[in-house]
Formats: sequence, C-alpha cells, structure tokens
Amino acid sequence: MPRPTIDAGAGAGELPPFTRTYRQGPVILRGSKIPRNSTTANLLRPEQSTDWLHMDPWRVLRIQAEFVDGFGALAELGPAVSVFGSARVARDDEDYRAAEHMGRRLAELGYAVITGGGPGIMEAANKGAALAGGTSVGLGIELPHEQDINAWVNLGMSFRYFFVRKTMFVKYSSGAIICPGGFGTLDEMFELLTLVQTHKVASTPIALFGTAYWRGLLDWIDGTVARRGMISALDPALVTLTDDPDEAVAVAVSA
Repeated sequence: MPRPTIDAGAGAGELPPFTRTYRQGPVILRGSKIPRNSTTANLLRPEQSTDWLHMDPWRVLRIQAEFVDGFGALAELGPAVSVFGSARVARDDEDYRAAEHMGRRLAELGYAVITGGGPGIMEAANKGAALAGGTSVGLGIELPHEQDINAWVNLGMSFRYFFVRKTMFVKYSSGAIICPGGFGTLDEMFELLTLVQTHKVASTPIALFGTAYWRGLLDWIDGTVARRGMISALDPALVTLTDDPDEAVAVAVSA
C-alpha cells in the first residue's frame, strides 16, 4: 500500500524562509511585508501632497477631536435647557422678545441656556440669559454663508459637523423649547423626538412655542401620518404646545 504524500512545506527540520522580523507596534512583519521606512520616519518625512487632509481617516480624527472638545467644554455645565428657533427673526419681533424672556427666566431658575449661537431666536435667548447673569451657551456650525457666534454668548464653540453639534444639544440638555423656525429647527426637533420615541435618551420635556405656527404640523402628524401607521401615536406628555413663555419655561424644566 503506497504511503501518503507529505507536504514539503511542512517537513520537519526545514528552515523558515524569513530571516528577519520587524515589529510595528503590536504587528509582526516578515519578508516582503517589512516596510522600507519606520513609522517615525514616515511621520517626520516632508509631505509633497496634502491629499491626506481630505481623506476619511483624517476626518475621523477631526470628528473625534470635536467630540473631545465639546465634552470637555460642557461637562461641568450643570442643568441646561436648549432653545431652538429661526435665525431670521428680527429684533423687534414678538417671538424675539418672547425668547429673550425665556432665556432670562431660565437663567433666574439656575439653568444654562444652550442655543445654536446664531442671530434671531438664538440671539434673543442668549441675550436674556446673559443679562440675567446666567450661563449663555452658543454651539455654532460651519456654514457656506458665515454666521458668527452672537455677542451674548459667554461659552461658545463652533463645529464642523452637524451630528457632533446635535449630540451636544441632546447630551447636555434636560429639556427643550422650540420656537418657530425653518429646516434647521425642524431637524433639531425631529431628531430629539426620534431619540425619545425610540428610547435612546431619557424622556425630555419639549415645549413648542407658538400655537398657530406648530398646530398644522402636529395635526398632520397625529392625523395623516398616524392613520397611515407610519408612527406610533405621539405621546401627549412628550410635547406641550403653548403661547405663554412662562409655561414654555415651566415645561422645559419639569424633568
């Protein structure tokens, strides 16, 4: 009976083909896998191209840095309420005056006021908080048309990425007041509602300020959207619709 063939590569007594081992951190490299330059040499080598600045690995580091900076700046903020609303509201508008009143009342109650740091409703809420001697936070965002942090912010940051900025709003706010606004305000509102409805965050009291402005949207959600089975019924305890700035504040601090 013929003996089975033995793989030559597995023969006892044969020498491995690799004469050198290169350690790159926890990675072991041998043979053709050994690099020409060390990691340190590659780090210190002058770069001829700046394409790496626009590649995903570098973006990941920038995203990480934004989270670290945000957490570091806001970790000791204490109780806070986010106030959302349009950047286009003029200073002589009723909604501006209402937002300023809400910012002042929140500060008087010991709450920091967090806004997007821009003009309009955001400026008004920051102004009210600052004039009352409170903490007035502005979390800005890089936009094609530059929008500076308003002058009433005493703790401000500017972010590159919307999702990092929105994380800061949610993480450091125990309640929210949502004033009339556009796509940005709607985005922030629906983000918060989605996180609460899916139990990703603890229940967060939300006041929608401006009955005439928000009623049509809520009727559509409770009617058309719910009837089609696209969502579960909106928890009536989750959102309070009001025209009273003091009631809006009371709701936002009720957590």
